[in-house]
Amino acid sequence: MINKRAVGKEYEIKAANFLKQLGYKILEKNYTTKQGEIDIIAFIHDTYIFVEVKFRQNDKKGYPFEMVTKSKQRKIMKTAISYCLKKKLFGNPMRFDIISILENDITHYKNAFEMDQKLCRF
Repeated sequence: MINKRAVGKEYEIKAANFLKQLGYKILEKNYTTKQGEIDIIAFIHDTYIFVEVKFRQNDKKGYPFEMVTKSKQRKIMKTAISYCLKKKLFGNPMRFDIISILENDITHYKNAFEMDQKLCRF
């Protein structure tokens, strides 16, 4: 039986290594709060990047990036807000990326989705 969590971790490590090769600094992996979880939090060019990693062995059930639903996006956003509040990162640029891994092909979607401004009301 395949341990999906172990497989997911393996591909999150591949994604983090991919980002490192591009010059990103990895700040956190599997950052978890009651709001949700973010696979990778990275930093480059004064911008905080919140990354969701999705892997599929093939495209029979769709492409990996298609699995990041609106509901999942909202959870990532809420978790990102929590992270920024905890780290006092007020006013810093941020973006939401998806790393899609299909078989062994890695595709990096920068600015894959935008912050829902309704979530920013305090």
